Amino acid sequence: MSITQKGQTHYDMIVIGSGPAGRRAAVQGAKFGKRILVIERGRRVGGVSVHTGTIPSKTLRETVLNLSGWRERGFYGKAYRAKQDITAEDLRKRLEITLHHEVEVLEHQFARNRVDTIIGSARFVDPKTITVDGPDGVMTFSADRFVIAVGTRPYRPKHIEFDGENIVDSDEILDLTRIPRQLVVVGASVIGMEYASIFSTLDVKVTVIEPNASMMPFLDRELADEFVHDLRDRGVTIRFNARVTAAKVQGPGRCLVSMEDGRELRADMVLFSAGREGAIDALNLPACGLETDERGRLTVDKATFQTATPHIYAAGDIVGFPSLASTSMEQGRIAACHAFEEPIQAAPEFFPYGIYSVPEISTIGLSEEQARERGIPYECGVARFRETSRGHIMGIGTGFMKMLFALETRRLLGVHIVGEGATELIHIGQAVLNLEGTLDYFVENTFNYPTLAEAYKVAALDAWNRMPKQQASVRVTEQSLERAIRVVNG
Repeated sequence: MSITQKGQTHYDMIVIGSGPAGRRAAVQGAKFGKRILVIERGRRVGGVSVHTGTIPSKTLRETVLNLSGWRERGFYGKAYRAKQDITAEDLRKRLEITLHHEVEVLEHQFARNRVDTIIGSARFVDPKTITVDGPDGVMTFSADRFVIAVGTRPYRPKHIEFDGENIVDSDEILDLTRIPRQLVVVGASVIGMEYASIFSTLDVKVTVIEPNASMMPFLDRELADEFVHDLRDRGVTIRFNARVTAAKVQGPGRCLVSMEDGRELRADMVLFSAGREGAIDALNLPACGLETDERGRLTVDKATFQTATPHIYAAGDIVGFPSLASTSMEQGRIAACHAFEEPIQAAPEFFPYGIYSVPEISTIGLSEEQARERGIPYECGVARFRETSRGHIMGIGTGFMKMLFALETRRLLGVHIVGEGATELIHIGQAVLNLEGTLDYFVENTFNYPTLAEAYKVAALDAWNRMPKQQASVRVTEQSLERAIRVVNG
């Protein structure tokens, strides 16, 4: 794809990167009537999210669940398979179709909003000028404002001997030509645990090695413990407090992983997934007055996403946590609004975090650990999916929903879900949480039956039963009585 407006060299804003943050910043700027150019270094627009990250990994997950018959094993047994011999080619077919569709939608969105695009590698010459090395040679562009949304790439330390086939990073694993029999995953990160659980679903023998004492410290500990228990019950080996010192290829399908304590592991494939770093090598950031941290990330004002150079913004994974496609989109939107001095509607304090593992994990608000740190008296309620009618219908044997409520105000503090449909279910909790809703909403309202969403009411009632009755029952009883009187009086 090339520039759609011939001869244009100066823009109101240039966006470097076309992932979720860059896409949203560009379209938002175009809707303000501004001239926008998007520069993408890949072969097609979409960035890491479309080509090697969010969309491919979630497509792979769905393909594996369908072909393996995973969702039906609760009824037909662990030996049940929808397709007996699943190959790497089976996994790639759906991926190619999905990615092509995503790129077409994005290209149409840019065209519809008259956003100019060009393929090439951007490099700053000075704070307001860049060059782009593309298929047609080197071109020069200038702009009044910039948004850096180049994303990240897998961190590749020197003691890991990557070869792209036997020892791979989280980008390369999508190009696999075979399904391994034994997989070692180095790093219990979000990406690492997603792939570990996906391959476990294919009955691959998976071992996860993590240097810390637990995984994903931002999760509620009970939620993380349930997930780890579920994986171990399926035969996944998880070794915490274990550090890898080397990973080497000894031959086709033969890898040796050495650990700090002297132990060795052998597998036919190793996935290294212990962090990512900013893809900033080609940008020449010193030319525009910017520096990065040790992982190549930029520091920004979290309210506006301005960098140390005021007319240059940064958004998405390049600014660090939470590194989610959903939050990156909002960051790009906010950056464009601030850049063009348009009103900004601040994002809510809490946003949902989704982990597309098997089973899914999703969370919003405060964990129990955070509530205790803030000194907030609280009570929690739990609903296990296997205890719901929909859970029985679906054959779900694991997973639960956990809700936290403040004792003094009864307000919802957090929702934490592990299990089928977690990333969809979380949005009910998100709405109530950000609208400052209370326990009473869940107790007094009717949910479709049978649904997994009914777990909200079950968990709320569980919390209500645990609360001191002076705090738990008075308001519910009074409102229920008032409603009954209204019904009687017509």
